[in-house]
Amino acid sequence: MMWWKKKSVYLLTLSLLLATCVWIQMGMFLTHLIFGVHIKLNIFKFCLSLFRENSIYYVIAISIINAIIAFTLVLTVFKIVEQFILFFKLKKRLLMIKDSELTRIYSEKYRLKNQLFIVKNEQSLAFTMGIRHPSIVLSTTLIDLLEEDELKAVIEHERFHQNNRDPLMIFILQIIAQSLWFIPLTKWCYQNYKIICEILADEYAIKHMGSQIGLSSALLKLIRHHLANKPVPLAVQFSGESINYRLQQLVSPNRDIPVKIKPISIFISIYVLLLFIGMMFITLA
Repeated sequence: MMWWKKKSVYLLTLSLLLATCVWIQMGMFLTHLIFGVHIKLNIFKFCLSLFRENSIYYVIAISIINAIIAFTLVLTVFKIVEQFILFFKLKKRLLMIKDSELTRIYSEKYRLKNQLFIVKNEQSLAFTMGIRHPSIVLSTTLIDLLEEDELKAVIEHERFHQNNRDPLMIFILQIIAQSLWFIPLTKWCYQNYKIICEILADEYAIKHMGSQIGLSSALLKLIRHHLANKPVPLAVQFSGESINYRLQQLVSPNRDIPVKIKPISIFISIYVLLLFIGMMFITLA
């Protein structure tokens, strides 16, 4: 479990460093452009310095740079706002179909006061949602489908996501991957982190259950039940796209299962990063 935990931290750190580097560079260039502040170590400013001011090439270059920065900033803000709007709509919908009596019973049973929602729904739902105070959401169909030990395993799995604040982490990585689309490595970090946090949650559930039988049985039942995996904003689902990796990990715990990244994606990411680093060194010289 410690190895997977370290790997998740590495992925999160790498993605945050990439995003911080790019966003700081953009902020520096905008500060220079708007306020006329002289700033060194800025890749965008260096690119413009390669062209004679007021020339056609200079105009084209500054237009392209402004377009890239504007598109990235607008896309970032749009994705954040979009996710929050969807989240509040979903939360409102869940409150409308909430089963208050079952919520009270299961909250007391599993010691999840104000942290558990039982909703009336025909789908087998199990996910953790929210940023400040993540809540576990289960559907009545899921409860009817699973045996007690299977349901407990699912709840323990979701409790890990809740304690680890995975909805927030995944939300941040998703925004980074979507806004920095020109660095494919960010998408790779996002995909890997989602898989690893599911594996960590499974291991947490197995540890607290004392056996992997309940968890494995629950996963297989949900597969047979054809669980609908629709994207849920600011949430981590029990049975998402990583389910095949999780079953593989249950069978072969020592096997590594990273998402493969295409060579072209590696090349593009390295090229962009070297471009940033190279420009900074040239500016310093």
